[in-house]
Amino acid sequence: MAFLLIGLVMLVLRLGGWVEFHKDPFWAWVMVVTPFLLAALWWMWADASGLTKRRAMNEMEAKKAARRAQQMEALGQAPRGSSKRRR
Repeated sequence: MAFLLIGLVMLVLRLGGWVEFHKDPFWAWVMVVTPFLLAALWWMWADASGLTKRRAMNEMEAKKAARRAQQMEALGQAPRGSSKRRR
């Protein structure tokens, strides 16, 4: 995500004419496009390595645990070690 934000900032600065990255227009555009290419490479690697799926699974497990804790508390059974335990 950081590469994408950097690329967008560089694109806006380049198109607005506020910053000249290089005297040669070709290399100036190469410098602007590079963060977008790096972002695409990062996303391809994250998908291929399973990083994206692992993060999604961890998030789903955390939601499941929070939902279970909320349901147990609604039943009057606070999680172990909690000071809200009813007797």
